[in-house]
Amino acid sequence: MKLSISNTAWMGAEDEQVEKTTLIFTYGTLKHGFSNHSLIQDMVATGDVSYLGVYRTLEKLPLVCGPYRVPFLLNFPGSGDRVWGELYAVSTRALVRMDELEGTSRGHYERLPIKVESGEGEAEAEAYYAHRSYAVEMWKRNGEKGYSNYSEKEAKGYVKRMDRPQHLSFLDQIRIFVSSSSSSDPHPPPDN
Repeated sequence: MKLSISNTAWMGAEDEQVEKTTLIFTYGTLKHGFSNHSLIQDMVATGDVSYLGVYRTLEKLPLVCGPYRVPFLLNFPGSGDRVWGELYAVSTRALVRMDELEGTSRGHYERLPIKVESGEGEAEAEAYYAHRSYAVEMWKRNGEKGYSNYSEKEAKGYVKRMDRPQHLSFLDQIRIFVSSSSSSDPHPPPDN
């Protein structure tokens, strides 16, 4: 069975106008139990987001950690592992909020197509990938090794945005991370 909610119409809970939805595959801090999941919970409460379940990427893709143990999915099909995450149906209004969190207009992440599957079938969705301007360096910095799941173990040492140095932009923090020696990293990539 192929799930195809993307670009279908549905009725909003608060207002009765027809709205477009997008399927979003989350693999990091937006998942249940992680620091940014409160955004998802807020949007579920307003009827702008629906949880569809646990899914896994159809293709192998690198999932790595960058500065402050922030997770990044890299758009390098065939490298890495099949990645586990959660799938959500997201309203246009919620998508704007997610794009803002992920910094799509600031070059932090890019929202691109992804194919995922679960016991329920396959789905064509979108995910937030590391921006192409630094993705290759991020992959090299992680020793061209990644994770299949961003779990509590991989998130250990994660630093919330408000607790990071405020005098540096996130892109500056990424540049410093990718140019630093991996031997200075308190959270090296896994030994796969």
